[in-house]
Amino acid sequence: MSPQGKVYRGSVKDFQGFDANQDAEALYNAMKGFGSDKEAILDLITSRSNKQRVEICQAYKSLYGKDLIADLKYELTGKFERLIVSLMRPPAYGDAKEIKDAISGVGTDEKCLIEILASRTNREIHDLVAAYKDAYGRDLEADIVGDTSGHFKKMLVVLLQGAREEDDVVSEDLVEQDAKDLLEAGELKWGTDEAQFIYILGRRSRQHLRLVFDEYLKIAGKPIERSIRGELSGDFEKLMLAVVKCIRSTAEYFAERLYKAMKGLGTRDNTLIRIMVSRSEIDMLDIREVFRTKYEKSLYNMIKEDTSGEYKKALLKLCGGDDDAAGEFFPEAAQVAYRMWELSAVKVELRGTVQPAGDFNDDGDAQVLRKAMKGLGTDEGAIIEVVTKRSNAQRQQILKAYKAHYGRDLMADLKSELSGSLAKLILGLMLTPAQYDAKQLRKAVEGAGTDESVLIEIMATRNNQEIRAINEAYQEAYHKSLEDDLSSDTSGHFKRILVSLALGNRDEGPENLTQAQEDAKKLADVSSNDSSDSLETRFLSILCTRSYPHLRRVFQEFIKMTNHDVEHAIKKRMSGDVRDAFVAIVRSVKNKPAFFADKLYKSMKGAGTDERTLTRIMISRSEIDLFNIRGEFIDLFDKSLHHMIEKDTSGDYRKALLALCGGED
Repeated sequence: MSPQGKVYRGSVKDFQGFDANQDAEALYNAMKGFGSDKEAILDLITSRSNKQRVEICQAYKSLYGKDLIADLKYELTGKFERLIVSLMRPPAYGDAKEIKDAISGVGTDEKCLIEILASRTNREIHDLVAAYKDAYGRDLEADIVGDTSGHFKKMLVVLLQGAREEDDVVSEDLVEQDAKDLLEAGELKWGTDEAQFIYILGRRSRQHLRLVFDEYLKIAGKPIERSIRGELSGDFEKLMLAVVKCIRSTAEYFAERLYKAMKGLGTRDNTLIRIMVSRSEIDMLDIREVFRTKYEKSLYNMIKEDTSGEYKKALLKLCGGDDDAAGEFFPEAAQVAYRMWELSAVKVELRGTVQPAGDFNDDGDAQVLRKAMKGLGTDEGAIIEVVTKRSNAQRQQILKAYKAHYGRDLMADLKSELSGSLAKLILGLMLTPAQYDAKQLRKAVEGAGTDESVLIEIMATRNNQEIRAINEAYQEAYHKSLEDDLSSDTSGHFKRILVSLALGNRDEGPENLTQAQEDAKKLADVSSNDSSDSLETRFLSILCTRSYPHLRRVFQEFIKMTNHDVEHAIKKRMSGDVRDAFVAIVRSVKNKPAFFADKLYKSMKGAGTDERTLTRIMISRSEIDLFNIRGEFIDLFDKSLHHMIEKDTSGDYRKALLALCGGED
């Protein structure tokens, strides 16, 4: 336990049987003569606490009359040297050095300033200011004011005061007033009152602000992060987002920073080193937990894959363990998961990006489309303009008007005039939603092999009314029942899940707390030996039949009961298509727009584009929740859906997708 009575969550602890003189001698011997014993240096330094390292520095100077940090700098090189030397500085002096480097020379490392000043406690800020003065003989506030500007500078100065309120007693009236003031300062105002954002986010206590963010979501219908992205810009926007993230969960903020430092080509080693050093004695265990839950791989394994040599060994020692191997789930990750469930329970209006066209004229549109396809060549632009700017109901009217006017089948004409990805997109838009889903399901089960991912995506996310309409459309188009095709093409528990979902018989009532507690207990029970009541059967009987509001309550009760998130439990205890189907249902219940945002991102990230998934989701969600998906996309991936489509597709296909997307966020 720490002095404050809190459980210690660092990965580096005081070394038992510590002897500063003995360690100083060991380091001296490791650097004596030709070359240095890097393994001995990293083993010793990474297994001592910062307080003990400071004592070793003093002992080294007493014994040898030399500066240990200077000797380490001389003997070591590159990233490994930077890491080891950073470990030798007291935390406040480490932060001071990082900030000094960030504002020295040409240009400013704003990301470093944001990370440190947004995440530190009042005490840590005060220590940092004093260390900066001691180390460089300069005033930190004056240096930051001289190197930054505008609202970004003002917020940094507020944070530098280390004057955030620390009272845990929260006034409900003030929470409501602050949420209202933030809404009026941004979303409801022509222009933005940045001063109000600075005052509230820079001064109020963490506990108070968490409640303000919850209240803001209720009255604005969107999280505060999304409003900040819409109302603020540049480094000021990034700083305010970092403050919000740290208020919500400092561990989650650093998990995200570490992930971004290592994902993709190249590694941001300065960021990686700074976080691994600065959090190793504070909350590294919490960061590891959140990292494992959020990114489905351990921090340990990501470091292992992304770094090399002694540098890797030292980082792994600071990390302190592999959570993939442990397979555990801890309170901080559960807390983050629980917060996400609570946020998902807030009613948010779902919005599509395609609305019915005003002054709609089905005959006029039919004429435009006929003209676009008549004669030599095809006017794809005119076709895209009409089809993507009309609602599905209006497109059905155009089909009839085209037949009545020209005695021709518009679908057949479009099919003969268009090709490739654009043809699939336009033809998909001309089908009713139920016809389109039925067609996708038919493609997924016919021929050699089954596309389980499509079956899961559609069956796990459609409501009762949509499922029933799909059943009718499937029967009409293929003269077979959807249930029969699913049964003949799948097997085992996976088949039973799909057949259950295909009934379109999910309860639509509100939550029932007593029942939710019983359901959570059923899902948590791993001791049942009754084969007729297998784990999969229990999950199926609850996940495939209970209403969404009720399941949200079940998931919250599950976290309270087990300290586990239900999704983590599914991944740990199941495998294959059964696991994937249950995870899709859970994610759909939790936050359907976020589920689709994740699928869209995966369809475009990396080499090549999964155009089938991209097309399918853009068509099927365009009139339901694509606007919400756009919001979740930018929240999750720090880039807009519009931008990613623009970068990842081309030609008329891109033009049509961007029209469906409906705007740049």
